[in-house]
Amino acid sequence: MSFFKCFSLFIFFHVFAATSVFTSNQLSKNFLDIAKKPELYDWMVKIRRKIHENPELGYEEFETSKLIRAELDKLGIPYKHPVAITGVLGFIGTGNSPFVALRADMDALPMQELVEWEHKSKVPGKMHACGHDAHVTMLLGAAKILKQHEKEIQGTVVLVFQPAEEGGGGAKKIVDAGALENVSAIFGIHVLPNLPVGEAASRSGPLLAASGFFEARISGKGGHAAIPQFSIDPILAASNVIISLQHLVSREADPLDSQVVTVAKFQGGDAFNVIPDSVTIGGTFRAFSKKSFEQLKQRIEQVIIGQAAVQRCNASVNFFEKWSTFYPPTVNNGELHEQFRDVAGNLLGMDKVNFDVPPLMGAEDFSFYQEVIPGYFLFLGMETANEEFQSLHSPYLKLNEDGLPYGAALHASLATTYLLKHHHQVPVVEGKHHDEF
Repeated sequence: MSFFKCFSLFIFFHVFAATSVFTSNQLSKNFLDIAKKPELYDWMVKIRRKIHENPELGYEEFETSKLIRAELDKLGIPYKHPVAITGVLGFIGTGNSPFVALRADMDALPMQELVEWEHKSKVPGKMHACGHDAHVTMLLGAAKILKQHEKEIQGTVVLVFQPAEEGGGGAKKIVDAGALENVSAIFGIHVLPNLPVGEAASRSGPLLAASGFFEARISGKGGHAAIPQFSIDPILAASNVIISLQHLVSREADPLDSQVVTVAKFQGGDAFNVIPDSVTIGGTFRAFSKKSFEQLKQRIEQVIIGQAAVQRCNASVNFFEKWSTFYPPTVNNGELHEQFRDVAGNLLGMDKVNFDVPPLMGAEDFSFYQEVIPGYFLFLGMETANEEFQSLHSPYLKLNEDGLPYGAALHASLATTYLLKHHHQVPVVEGKHHDEF
């Protein structure tokens, strides 16, 4: 059956369905109880481990996407695929406005897992070191819960299984495809390995920084290290460039406007006694406002070219803009923050939620959604007891799977609470139907 026929039947059976009015508190508590039941918990653990064993990089998540679609089929949830190459959009509810989205990213990282356990990555050089396997699992868990309560849903929940968060800008491809055209809000959850299970954290306003990458090639004239006067030394030029780049933050940025410029790559020369012809350096720059970000970008290029010229070298700078590597700042909507306060406080307990976590210099392509619709991004605890802390993107990362039910329940609670609040406020736009996603 085609997607459109499937969704037509979906609307026919649900658009006139009687709905029971639940309070958000009732729904949240009910959802967490369901998520903690052994049958649902074991199901989520099995899915997470299967995804973890078979990591796929950005825009290569074909098997992960296939697994997601198979589970949605079993649950009787209609979906659209492919979106942004490997992405999947699932739909639960009436098929009518309002539409609220829940997002999970699917991609892994190009790194070798060094954790020895039964479900270690089976793919050499690839690992789910950022918890995206847990993100997919929690959203599938939420889908299962929401499907069981479909008659109580006052609108439509859009499940966004997104590719390529790790540098590929998969969220931007989702937006550019028009997939969220009718959606009025979106929520995203990211696991944290240093936050206890059952706890969450976020804030209103800027949460994560805008992020970009740069690479520069500094060219001089190679020669023998014993007679440097006949050469033009690009290593010396690159060294001056690196020192000068640090002054952009220490001497040009407002001390109250957090910014970062880090050179993390330096390649040049293969011998102890040979001055090379060229050097390549590269790094990242970050800021919490678009204005500061653009200013950094402009000055990075000026400093590299100018300082290279001082040392008689030429330089070219590449910002990889065509790769969607520029991520905007992640800025949480104030109204959605109040909803998070109510839902998370009720679900987890007010003492288990940090509602004003300090902003972090990390970046997230969830920000592309927030540029076009109100969005809210939060952190969920998955700390493994009695284990030495390993950060995200560590080859030794471990996640506590006891946190999965909390993520599933939070997803489901945030979506249904939003729809309960807004189902009388958002009119159906004539000519805009779900099959346009």
